Amino acid sequence: MSWHWLRFRRTRRKVLALMVLGGLGLVVYPHPADGTVEEQRARLPPPQECTDPVEGVWMALKYTEGWHEWYEFSLQIHRVDPDKPDLKGEITSHFWRGDKKDEKPPVCRPGSGQFELVVKMPATGTLEATPKGDRVVFGSTSFTIDKVICGGNFGRYNPDNFSGTIDPALQEFQSVNNDGGKSINDPHVFRRVKCFEQPRKDPKLNVKPPAFAPVPKKATGGCGL
Repeated sequence: MSWHWLRFRRTRRKVLALMVLGGLGLVVYPHPADGTVEEQRARLPPPQECTDPVEGVWMALKYTEGWHEWYEFSLQIHRVDPDKPDLKGEITSHFWRGDKKDEKPPVCRPGSGQFELVVKMPATGTLEATPKGDRVVFGSTSFTIDKVICGGNFGRYNPDNFSGTIDPALQEFQSVNNDGGKSINDPHVFRRVKCFEQPRKDPKLNVKPPAFAPVPKKATGGCGL
């Protein structure tokens, strides 16, 4: 997931400020802080247990504090053939700029620098049995802008690619996203929230919010940009 236009504006402002001060030097930027696994899980709807171990709709909702960005992912996963590991479907990425409290997109305010968009990606993947459980790999190489709800300047989006091992007791998989841009092994918690047929039952899962906030990551240093 990439928002290159906004990153360009932020980087340009930083460069201009440094030039005014007399040149580039050692700059310390905070590493984008992510919510804990418990925080991500607490935001999600109740899980659904389906007949098939992987088919259905899987959802993740994550906030990255350093970028002030929310990403809500929905994976619609189908099997190509019931007896084969191949998967097909679609990834929907709904993302917006906001504060940590903005689990839902805030009202669009023109001129505020706010944005909210929906991107869709045709996706393929595989389901592989491993000693640790069924490992799902699901990703895309292309994208289509489905909706521009707020903010009209859109840079290129890097298609998302998720991979992780399914925990059938929780109907979740803790995934990493690799999009070739700013998301490198970026952790996301996916929960199956919908079956394509009648669900078996609701797994017993405690989804109450965590009692504590995540510990902020220390700032990392860098020279120039």
